[in-house]
Amino acid sequence: MKYPKEYLEEIKTRLKVSSVVSKTVQLKKRGKEFVGLSPFKTEKTPSFTVNDEKGFYHCFSTSEHGNIFDFVMKTQNLKFGEAVKFLANLAGLQPYTFSKKDLEREKAWQNYSLIFNQYVQFYHENLLINENSNIAREYLKNRKLSKEEVNKFKIGYVEKNPNFYKKLIKEFDEKTLITTGLFYLDEKKNVYVERFRDRIIFPINSISGKPIGLGGRTIRENNYLAKYINSPETPFFKKGSNLYNLDIARKFSNKIDHVYLVEGYMDVVGLSKNGIENVVANLGTSLTDRQILILNQFFDDVIICFDGDDSGYRAALRAAENSIKELLPEKQISFLFLPDNEDPDSFANKNGKDSFIDFSKKNKIFIHQFIFEHYKKETDNNPSSMAIFEKKLREIANTIKDKFIKKYILEYFLEQISSLTPHTNNNKKQYRRKKASSLKATQRYFQESKSLSQIEVKEFSLLYLIINNLDIFQENIHLIEKMRLFTNENKLVFDAVISKLKSGNKLTIDDLSIDKQLIDRIIKFSSIKYILENYQHDQEKIFDLLQEIKRDLKNYELETRIEELESKFAQDFSENTFNEIKELKKLQNIN
Repeated sequence: MKYPKEYLEEIKTRLKVSSVVSKTVQLKKRGKEFVGLSPFKTEKTPSFTVNDEKGFYHCFSTSEHGNIFDFVMKTQNLKFGEAVKFLANLAGLQPYTFSKKDLEREKAWQNYSLIFNQYVQFYHENLLINENSNIAREYLKNRKLSKEEVNKFKIGYVEKNPNFYKKLIKEFDEKTLITTGLFYLDEKKNVYVERFRDRIIFPINSISGKPIGLGGRTIRENNYLAKYINSPETPFFKKGSNLYNLDIARKFSNKIDHVYLVEGYMDVVGLSKNGIENVVANLGTSLTDRQILILNQFFDDVIICFDGDDSGYRAALRAAENSIKELLPEKQISFLFLPDNEDPDSFANKNGKDSFIDFSKKNKIFIHQFIFEHYKKETDNNPSSMAIFEKKLREIANTIKDKFIKKYILEYFLEQISSLTPHTNNNKKQYRRKKASSLKATQRYFQESKSLSQIEVKEFSLLYLIINNLDIFQENIHLIEKMRLFTNENKLVFDAVISKLKSGNKLTIDDLSIDKQLIDRIIKFSSIKYILENYQHDQEKIFDLLQEIKRDLKNYELETRIEELESKFAQDFSENTFNEIKELKKLQNIN
């Protein structure tokens, strides 16, 4: 039996090709694509590419090509069904088992989807052309929404006395219609009522773009109706596992590494109207760890931006305590608090896209800082209050699943508490500060190192090796003087060191006259410094390390030249160019 197309599409939509492939292949970003060494043959020059936008991988050395299912099948030697189960688990989906119950569920989903498509389309058109929808059109006009936004988000309007149920009951049975949550029984009148009557509706789509729920906003002034309501939970709509606008926002994750998480539908629409597309909203409930996991599949930085009032602040605090448990070393969660009585929609409308982004950069606060500052405000400076304060922070830190993040956040909390109580246990505080690297410094190092190329790191290692063994290399300058470096800053440093070594004078690192910041950078990012600690003044080991670096630099030079020639060959198909590529690849294999 075949898997339903929608189930397979859901898996493909939830998982980037690069996130699946990177579990097997070390990938490096190059433009819009990722490159790495082929998993299908042994090679030294990367010929394997991944394109998330197009949803495929391609190996130029073996002509292997395909999607995530093909990749898992070929690299793990799995059958298609096994690959589907593996990827479904990775995507957080329930396994599809082809039981009678599953087939019934699939049929129910088809009906559910058809009903929602008809409902959304009917009331979207109703908003655009029906005279009875003037009140809704005026409301949206006052909120500065154009027809473009209404069409983009398929916004609709359900009249005060709608009768779409009568149309649908001709095609679907009563039980099926009730299961959608669009209707409920008015027991007094014994009639089925549309849940979203007299409301503007915002379709909530699945990650693959199909409507599965609705958000509704009343547009009349009254005291007895909730301003916003959402679809109830159904077999196909779980509020804690979905996010408004994720189907659109995820498409920008190849260009933008962060996403704004806001409270309301109008916040999403308002930011989008102002050119900020990387935005989603939670669905009227507290932020769940499931929603954070979904966002982490696509973005590295989740910026939670709730309204600038008391309820927005309380919602942000709940979100912080719920989401910190899912924090990972390569991911960030931060909070952005807007000025009083502002929400993302109003702020963007008043100030525009650039101001919103600039405000975000200057004012966002990391999740652990927000939590600390909140509970610090609630603390009195007495032993009992401080004990409760520390206990609460330890409890929050202990909910974090990743052991490394847990370690550094707990250390951050304890360091900050120590700074509030300098008269208590000074020695212990000093010891901890020497031992513990702060989370902020660790995250900063991680972000800085991500921006470095492999060749820069390799050059740092060469320079580190030389400046820590000046006497050895002054006597053996012939081993390094003709080496070629590729990054401008490192090349200047290398040339200056060689010039000093050739002077013949006995040198120390201070005699090199190199900017201290450059020296610090070399020391900070050299990948061999820990190896070298164990082999100080071991000349044989130092020369072995030098040879290894030489080999890597030579390979990089060959790889760069091969890429240039391959690009040229793609244009001129010259036999001379092709032969030169072959010769360089032979050298590469020898090296």
